[in-house]
Amino acid sequence: MKLGFVKPTYPGEQRVALLPEHITEDYENELVIENGFGSTLSISDKEYENKGCKIDTRENIFKDCDVVFCLKLLQPSDYDLLRDGQMIIGWTHPTGSGTAFYQNVALKKHLKIVDVDNIYPTIHQGDKHISIPFISKNFIWKNSFYAGVASVQHALLHFGLLPNSSTKVAVLANGSVSQGAYNYISKYNVDIRMFYRKTMQEFYDTIREYDIIINGIEVDGSVKHIITKDDLKKVKKGCLLIDSAADAGNAIEGTHYTSIADPMYEEDGLFFYEVNNAPSLLYRVTSYEISKSFSEWVYKKNVKRFLDLI
Repeated sequence: MKLGFVKPTYPGEQRVALLPEHITEDYENELVIENGFGSTLSISDKEYENKGCKIDTRENIFKDCDVVFCLKLLQPSDYDLLRDGQMIIGWTHPTGSGTAFYQNVALKKHLKIVDVDNIYPTIHQGDKHISIPFISKNFIWKNSFYAGVASVQHALLHFGLLPNSSTKVAVLANGSVSQGAYNYISKYNVDIRMFYRKTMQEFYDTIREYDIIINGIEVDGSVKHIITKDDLKKVKKGCLLIDSAADAGNAIEGTHYTSIADPMYEEDGLFFYEVNNAPSLLYRVTSYEISKSFSEWVYKKNVKRFLDLI
């Protein structure tokens, strides 16, 4: 099948989801690459052509390919290019940041939306939500780790803070994102505590103490919010809350997404960071990890297998 790759136009997104070095002879799909696809990494179209790819315009890719890959959520400039019944693969987040796109565009055009989430890869079409059994859980964990690193790095820089041994930090942990956040913030020799679901009551009991609170837990339905609005009333004024899991409105009640260009906002004396593509700030290292893992789990085998699940 023809698998078309288009450059993400999501604000601040610079990652390149497929590198020529990961395209091998055993690929089962015909690859069509948008011209200039690798430009942020100075990868020429010729390098993709040398690997057997066809180079084409964005418009023709949407026109000719039954399956289109876009790393981040498609933007309004692409909506008129979408064909009825087309399959879109990427970090589409139909139940999160991509809810409006799914409800207002995907449903009307009967699109098949493949959300290659690191934990819950799922196909969405209409009212169907089908788990993808052939993509391993945590298949792209390194990007999640870098999400933790990049979000903390970016938030501190934007906040203008250089933490020290007197800075009290809480990291709400669940997996790779929290590990990345912990890895980075600990380099400042801060006074740090890491909390897990079983020890969250200790966090709530001491929530007033922290100068920085970093969340690495994405709400999965078993818990409505990790930090509620009532909890926020107890937080120290001037506290920086970094949602490295980028689960706006869910993990921390009442929060909304921000962007790489405008990553933070203040509300009631608290500062919130909610960027959902922070790893793009480390686009050189994350592009490699994404291309390597996605090649193995998503691109290499015939994408018809996604259609067969519906």
